Amino acid sequence: MRETGKVDYIEMPAGGGTLDSVKAFYAAAFSWSFTDYGPGYSAFSEGLDGGFDGDPAEGAVKPLPVLYSHDLEATLAAVEDAGGRIVRPIFSFPGGRRFHFADPAGNELAVWSEE
Repeated sequence: MRETGKVDYIEMPAGGGTLDSVKAFYAAAFSWSFTDYGPGYSAFSEGLDGGFDGDPAEGAVKPLPVLYSHDLEATLAAVEDAGGRIVRPIFSFPGGRRFHFADPAGNELAVWSEE
């Protein structure tokens, strides 16, 4: 159910002819599916929560989408197998562990797990 003031959607760039490779990457790494709206836009619906990082030393200069995984190591392997580049290997943080990766368009994302 959509509510006023709740994060509902995130758009990430996939310019320079990378749309097809970005879609292939997310389909292979996370089993995402897409709905195309013309040749230059593709939508996904895969769940969303969010937060703000108030630490200026750690804060990203762009939005950082964070995905969840029940098996962080298996997801890291799937990201690499699909052509993603690991930006920060698995590390611990308050609440769990996570890693960061770049997709074929250069967007940085993170994947976290409670364990």
